[in-house]
Amino acid sequence: MLTDTREPGPGQDGQAPTPSVPERTTYLFIVRHGQTEWNRTGVLAGRMPGVHLNERGREQAARIAHQLRKQPLSAIYSSPLERCVETAAPLAEALELPIREEPGLLEVDFGDWEGGDLKALGKRAEWSLVQVYPSGFRFPGGETLREVQSRVVATLERIRGEHVGQAVAVFAHGDVIRTALAFYLGIPLDLFQRIQIDNGSVSLLAFHRYGPRLLRMNETGEFPAVQWPEDKAEKVAD
Repeated sequence: MLTDTREPGPGQDGQAPTPSVPERTTYLFIVRHGQTEWNRTGVLAGRMPGVHLNERGREQAARIAHQLRKQPLSAIYSSPLERCVETAAPLAEALELPIREEPGLLEVDFGDWEGGDLKALGKRAEWSLVQVYPSGFRFPGGETLREVQSRVVATLERIRGEHVGQAVAVFAHGDVIRTALAFYLGIPLDLFQRIQIDNGSVSLLAFHRYGPRLLRMNETGEFPAVQWPEDKAEKVAD
């Protein structure tokens, strides 16, 4: 049984805990949901309810379950939106773990743009701001991407603070994942669109005493089960 040796952090009111130097590496498998018809046809689904995986998306969910079933996962978190929960379901069933729905992982609030055709939106003057200066743009009636990044990173920090020394799967949305990875890579938010995150892909972050490391990104193939480097070091010392 892995033990959390941190002093308790705030972890209240949506604030990320402030962990001390971790004694063991924590792994976060960050998964983008499978394809929907909205993805396929270029419509901005946003937070609309009733957006489900299409056939391709269900195939991707099954592949993700196969891909991650041998990982030493102790918990599964998901955005509450159907397409994320449906993507997480095969893995949760394979590992007999509950899906913990986490509002902090919700898709971007696109406000008035929700449900819009991406080709039509791309013709608007504001669209260039999303591409060139995303950190300074607020979706009409919705969030800024800096607000998105702040809430998602706070959520991931809280999750890893609750699972120190464990491996956890997190199911979320494309821009949500890209803004978070930009933060952990130290990339300015205005360059976050250089990060490619496809439907059904898995990215792997490791957190240890020297900070975060991105071990895999936008992965759709198999990779070996993670191991704890601290355990390897102990065996060498013995």
